[in-house]
Amino acid sequence: MKSLYSKFLVTTLFIMLLSSIIGFFMANAYYQNNLKPENDSKNMEIASRIAEYAETQENLDQYLEHTASIGYQLFVVDQQGERRSFGGSFDEKNLSSATIENVLSGQVYHGMRDFPKKTFVTGFFANELKNSVGVPLTHNSTTYALFLRPNIKLLFNEIHILMGWMGLAVFLLSLVAVLIWAAMIIRPVRKLSHATNKVGEDGFDVRLDIHRKDEIGRLAQNFKHMISRLGELDKLRRTFVSNVSHDIQTPLLNIQGYSRLLESHTLSEEDRKTYLKVIQEEAKRMSTLSKQLLTLSSLEPNGHDFPEKPVDVTGQLRNLLHKYFWLIDENQLSLTYSLDEVWVKGNPELLHAVWENLLTNAVKYNKPGGNIDIVVKKSGDQIEVTFTDTGIGLRPGEKEQIFDRFYRADSARSKQGTGLGLSIVKEVIDLHGGSISVNSRLEEGTTFKILLPPM
Repeated sequence: MKSLYSKFLVTTLFIMLLSSIIGFFMANAYYQNNLKPENDSKNMEIASRIAEYAETQENLDQYLEHTASIGYQLFVVDQQGERRSFGGSFDEKNLSSATIENVLSGQVYHGMRDFPKKTFVTGFFANELKNSVGVPLTHNSTTYALFLRPNIKLLFNEIHILMGWMGLAVFLLSLVAVLIWAAMIIRPVRKLSHATNKVGEDGFDVRLDIHRKDEIGRLAQNFKHMISRLGELDKLRRTFVSNVSHDIQTPLLNIQGYSRLLESHTLSEEDRKTYLKVIQEEAKRMSTLSKQLLTLSSLEPNGHDFPEKPVDVTGQLRNLLHKYFWLIDENQLSLTYSLDEVWVKGNPELLHAVWENLLTNAVKYNKPGGNIDIVVKKSGDQIEVTFTDTGIGLRPGEKEQIFDRFYRADSARSKQGTGLGLSIVKEVIDLHGGSISVNSRLEEGTTFKILLPPM
C-alpha cells in the first residue's frame, strides 16, 4: 500500500467499518439501558389490555387469533397445562413451569426486561418464549397465563425490506462517491509529483495545469512560484559563473601577456615600467574581485551571523572622508557634508564597506570640477544617510538593475570596476534591516539614500 490513493481508500473504508462497529455497540448500549425497559413496559400494557378485553369476548380463541394477526405472537396456558399458540410459534418455548404458575396465580412476568443481556440483534430479535411479557387472563371463570411479544416477521414487512435495500444502496453509492472524490483529490497530487520528477530530469521548464481554490491549489501555486524562482536563481547562477570566469580570465591573460613581453631583452626601461604597472593594476583588480566575492559569499542567507554592536556612523564617515580626501582632491572635486551624531546597531566592518563603496563610486563616476554631498541625519524614527554626486548619472531603465551582481551601466563601462560594489551595499543594508533607494538623471548626477533603524 504505497500510493496515497490506496492509503486514502483503505483509511476511509477502515473509518466506515470502525464507525459502524462503534455505532452498533452504542445502539446496543442504548437499547439495553433505555429501549429495553420501555419496550417491556409498552408490551406489558398491551398484554394487560388484551387480557382485560378478553373477559368480555365470547370466543376466546377467535379473539386471540384476531389480536395475533395484527402483529403479535401469543402463548396461552390454562390451569390444566394445555398450551396454545397464536400468530406464529416461538422458536424456543423455554419458559419454566414456575413462571407459568406465578402468572396463573395473578403475578406478571417481565421477560423482555429481564432477558439476558446479549447483543442488540440477538436480544431484540430472539424469538424465545422467555423473551416475552406475561399477564393473567380470565375468561368464563377460567384463568389463563397469557404471554405476548411482537411478531418481528410481520413487523418487518415489505417497506422495511425496501428501506434495508435503500440503506445498502446509499452505502454503496457513498463508497463510490468516496472513491471518485479520493481520485479527484489525488490527481493534482500526482501531477505535483510528476512535475517534481520532471524538474529533476529536465530542468525548470515545467507546466503545471492545476487550478483549484483549496489547499492543494495554493500548494500548486507555491510550487509554480518556487519553480519560477529556482529557474531565475539558476539563470543568475549561470550568469554569475560566466561573469566571474570572464573577470578572472581577462586580468590573467593580461598578466600572462605582459609577463612574456617583459622577457624581451630589447625592451626599453619606459616600456618595462608601463608593463609592470599594467600587471600590478590587473593583480590589484583580481585582489579586489576576490575580496568582493568573499564578502558576497559571507552575506548569503545563514552565511553571515554576527553579534550586533553599536556603530558610530558619523565617526566612520569622518574617518572615511579624511582617508579619501587626497582622492577627492586629485579628481578636482569639491566636498560638502552635514553629519549629525547618529549610532546604529550592526557590523562596523560591513557598514564601513557600504560607505566606502558609495564614496568611491561618487568619485569614480563624477565629472571634473563636480561635487559630492554627504548628509547624515535623523528622519523620523530612522537614520538617513545620503550620497549625492554631480556625475554621469544613469538612464531610466538602469536604476532597477544597478544592484544586480556584475551589472554595469553603459555610461560606466569606460571606468574600471567589477560590478559587485553596489550588490554588496544592497545586501549589507538588507542584512541590517534597512533600505536603499537611488535617484538619478543622465549627465546630471545620482543620489543614494539609505535608511537604517537607530539603536
